Amino acid sequence: MTDLLKAAVHTRAVSSGSDSEVVLGIDTHKDVHVAATVSTMGVLLGTRTFPATAAGYEQLLTWARTHGTVQRAGVECTSSYGAALTRHLHDHGIKVIEVNQPDRATRRRRGKTDAIDAEAAARAVLSGRATITAKTTNGAVEALRLFKLAKDSANKARTQAINQLKAVLVGADPSLREALSGLGPKTLFRRCAELPLPAATASITAKAVVHTLRLLAQRIHQLTAEIRDLERQLTETITATTPELLQRQGVGPDSAAALLIAAGDNPERMQHEAAYAALCGTSPVEASSGKTQRLRLNRGGDRQANAALYGIVITRLRWDQRTRDYLDRRLAEGKTRREAIRCLKRYVAREIFTMLQPAAA
Repeated sequence: MTDLLKAAVHTRAVSSGSDSEVVLGIDTHKDVHVAATVSTMGVLLGTRTFPATAAGYEQLLTWARTHGTVQRAGVECTSSYGAALTRHLHDHGIKVIEVNQPDRATRRRRGKTDAIDAEAAARAVLSGRATITAKTTNGAVEALRLFKLAKDSANKARTQAINQLKAVLVGADPSLREALSGLGPKTLFRRCAELPLPAATASITAKAVVHTLRLLAQRIHQLTAEIRDLERQLTETITATTPELLQRQGVGPDSAAALLIAAGDNPERMQHEAAYAALCGTSPVEASSGKTQRLRLNRGGDRQANAALYGIVITRLRWDQRTRDYLDRRLAEGKTRREAIRCLKRYVAREIFTMLQPAAA
């Protein structure tokens, strides 16, 4: 029996041959990636840890190919720790499948290690449980994501600085507060940035108030310039890739960027418009029981893309007569306003998806 067990262990460890297909699974981390290869018969061929560097990516792929032909890879965290590795695998002609949800049954039975997670990622692809093609993150849409990330951060910081400036003004000396009252935002920020320094005999509190107001106003001006620059970068990038998107009613640079980011640089990974609608969280979810047959709103999907669709619909409800007529008709049929808006978001998602197809061709 001992010899049989040793033979079985040896059989699992040997390579499946350079001509047969193997499935690669990778558990990604900040500094290292753990890879596992599984044959199409479900046999674990090996696991190994590699550094998360350019040389490590080459070593990982070379090692995996010693077990067989690698055509598919299941990778965790393809948009964060595994983003660079995903690009590397795409460049070498390997289809990368996104694996996000671990196999809970396997985790309860076998525990949790990086090697087990890598093997589970490979088996998720082999079994067909994981089917979503990962974003390539190597084109204009990835640039949009970075621009939007910086712009959202600048907007948040600018709002915080404005609130802080107004809070400091509330507790400032009455004479200073009265001199700056009644001014518009732009004038207020300019006046605060140009405040003269207090006299040397002024109190330490008065000096601190003026110094803080000057710094906050200068910060607001700097952040405003950053936001304008990033807005221009977004518009130029969208115009260069999908110019017709900005020509649609209600679609601005921010909403267009959010919708393009949801699709990714390879929108062809979505086989039909229903997949894009589900990705944006606009597809209905069954909520039926017994004699009650109904649909409910989808709380999943990309919420930034969903918010962009909502903003487009609200704008069209204000300016587009066809959209208002559709809402009135749905309300007359007994639907709630929220349900009718969900239907409108679904139509807008379909419209956006059709515009993405030429880029995918």
